[in-house]
Amino acid sequence: MSAPLLVIAAGGTGGHMFPAQALAEAMLARGWRVKLSTDARGARYTGGFPKAVEIEEVAAATFARGGLPAKALVPFKLTAGVLSAVFKMRRDRPAAVVGFGGYPSIPALAAARLLRLPRMIHEQNGVLGRVNQIFAKHVDAIACGTWPTALPEGVEAVHTGNPVRAAVLARAGAPYAPPGDYPMSILVIGGSQGARALSDTVPAAIAALPEEIRRHLRVSHQARDEDHDRVTDFYAGHGIRAEVQPFFTDIPARMAEAQLVISRAGASSLADITVIGRPAILIPYPHAAADHQTANARGLVEAEGAIMIPESALDAATLAEHIAAVLSDPQVAVQMAHGALAHGRPDATERLVEMVETLAGKEE
Repeated sequence: MSAPLLVIAAGGTGGHMFPAQALAEAMLARGWRVKLSTDARGARYTGGFPKAVEIEEVAAATFARGGLPAKALVPFKLTAGVLSAVFKMRRDRPAAVVGFGGYPSIPALAAARLLRLPRMIHEQNGVLGRVNQIFAKHVDAIACGTWPTALPEGVEAVHTGNPVRAAVLARAGAPYAPPGDYPMSILVIGGSQGARALSDTVPAAIAALPEEIRRHLRVSHQARDEDHDRVTDFYAGHGIRAEVQPFFTDIPARMAEAQLVISRAGASSLADITVIGRPAILIPYPHAAADHQTANARGLVEAEGAIMIPESALDAATLAEHIAAVLSDPQVAVQMAHGALAHGRPDATERLVEMVETLAGKEE
């Protein structure tokens, strides 16, 4: 008998592709065959997938982009994508189909429903994305990366967590050094779209801290290229030791060394923060679809692992007050680190694997 086949369907963003890649790697290690169903845009983001994963491009489209002519073609492109997926699945029947969101996951999930194949979805954020909303009542199981996740009435889900990369797992639960009268680190991270507000506010907030805190600080600050020089110059002009880069390749190491993380509330960032276990100040990106970053942050705040500041309430004085509250009270900082760690799911990939293998044993 040939190895069982898993079809993974995902859109072309890191938020969708990273957990899809983690599941693909784990299922290959268990002897499964894996195919990734995505569109031409998504195929450009597949460089990190193992070579053993077969990439299948399908026709997909969304009403959210393009002008009227493009929108008029959407139903035809989707129909073509679904029919193509049905043909491929009839020829090589999957044991399970898993969707990770994004409109390129529509053809595979729709085909799986038509063929009555075992199917599930994984939602990374605290609010279901549009495609996952469509399929929530038409799948056998739902895995949630963030908890709690807003779900349609009558729909149940399993909190698996969001898979994290190996470099993060290597530092899972790393011992936390509480703030004190010695060198301390702050890590500042934000998505490429949302980093501007952090670059506008965080340096001024750190400069406004009491001298007895500020003199011990080292800052690692992710800033967009266009903000790099002004952020670097501000830190230098205020005597603050800071390294400013558009992207740090060693985020897990810097996070493990940090006494405090200041971040947007993207699902992947929160997964890293909670698996390593660090106090955080979260500033959700207000323009995220359905305000899902606020939903993402809510569970960690309730676990007393983070402080959330809406961007509408963000200014240097407010942020400085919260930073000082954490860094001037080691007991509070340690409690937040423990709260974050307790909220983490370092075994998220294993939980997903168990769901897939259970699902594969079911037939409608």
